[in-house]
Amino acid sequence: MTRTSDQFDYTQLSVAERILLAEEIWDSIAGEGHPIALTKEQERTLNQRLGDYKASREAFPTWDDVKKRLRSKP
Repeated sequence: MTRTSDQFDYTQLSVAERILLAEEIWDSIAGEGHPIALTKEQERTLNQRLGDYKASREAFPTWDDVKKRLRSKP
């Protein structure tokens, strides 16, 4: 059965409740195991970025470096 937004008025929920609802919906989608298809442009962008990374890994900060930099900001 398909429900429409007028059958469930999510706007009456608090922000926290709407966030939890969104998380539950996302988890239910992810749990089904259906891959989300990328567009050709997204695939090209990801491949380009991966190639850039592999070509010069030292040019990219590690996650630990990023966390340290973020902690040192006022």
